[in-house]
Amino acid sequence: MSQSRRSFASDNVAPAAPEILEAIARVNHGTVHSYGDDPETRRLTSLAKQVFECELVIHPVATGTAANALGLAAVVPPFGAVYCHSIAHINTDECGAPEFFSGAKLLALGSADGKISAAQLAAPIAHAREMGVHHVLPAAVSVSQATEWGTVYKRDELTALAAAAHEHGLRVHMDGARFANAVAHLGCTPAEASWKCGVDVLSFGATKNGALAAEAVIFFKPEQAREFEMRRKRAGHLWSKMRFLSAQLTACLDNELWLRNARHANALATRLAQGLQAQGIRVLQDVEANEVFAALPNRLIAALRAQGFEFYEWPAPAEPGSAVVRLVSAYDMAVADVDALLAAVGAKRE
Repeated sequence: MSQSRRSFASDNVAPAAPEILEAIARVNHGTVHSYGDDPETRRLTSLAKQVFECELVIHPVATGTAANALGLAAVVPPFGAVYCHSIAHINTDECGAPEFFSGAKLLALGSADGKISAAQLAAPIAHAREMGVHHVLPAAVSVSQATEWGTVYKRDELTALAAAAHEHGLRVHMDGARFANAVAHLGCTPAEASWKCGVDVLSFGATKNGALAAEAVIFFKPEQAREFEMRRKRAGHLWSKMRFLSAQLTACLDNELWLRNARHANALATRLAQGLQAQGIRVLQDVEANEVFAALPNRLIAALRAQGFEFYEWPAPAEPGSAVVRLVSAYDMAVADVDALLAAVGAKRE
């Protein structure tokens, strides 16, 4: 057990996948045009169209925060409102970047499972219409897929939400930092999990799924991407050596590496949740991606940390003397890593 991986803090702590490093090495020769005018970036666009089965515009960026902030900025006015979940990453973890780059205001909605429902949009939109120029204009709804609670929107849930948004003229943005995990769970095509459900703009995540540093903003309606290139340049996210960013994304999409990695991480999270539940540990949410939220006694948390296990405590109610922790599996984890944590939990509960 001493050789097992001990960090369940985040999928961000994982190393870059070998295929990603090989792809970077593959394009690391010769001279090519800069700023995206290169064969690898053109190949990325072609490949993305195949994967998503539609015409689209895809722009690589280096971080998820940039993808979310710039993607939203492209489709909402500075006097607009973006409806999102109260625990959405854009609302809690991006230091105001979406509001800074778009000028729009984030308006948070709540639910126990991290998902927004179509019914939740009606009242705030009606209120905004009633207030007129005194209220920000309803402009977009942003969903996290998978959510910050590790849950996944079912296709009918997403379709209904998008239909309600479009009925009122709102654009639909998806924070897909863990989009691969969601698609793997749903067992559908990327198209069926995105634009066919009504998504207009997708922040396509790769860093949490094996990339070194690569995300992308995908516009399923190319006309909505008209100003994006200028916004990306102004924000400092136009890489001069774009081939190295694009190569990571093409490597993810080639031969379904992104989905294989996600399926593996999802399976380990399910194994971990089932193992904890078998030991009487309460798991708070259905495990549908690669995150497990469990209520652990404080003494057990301290004991696991003393053994070198890493994880975050989560701001959620728990029984007296306990706390909720988030345990994240990653593409590079082994079954033995999960079993080592389960064994440590079992040993301290005996």
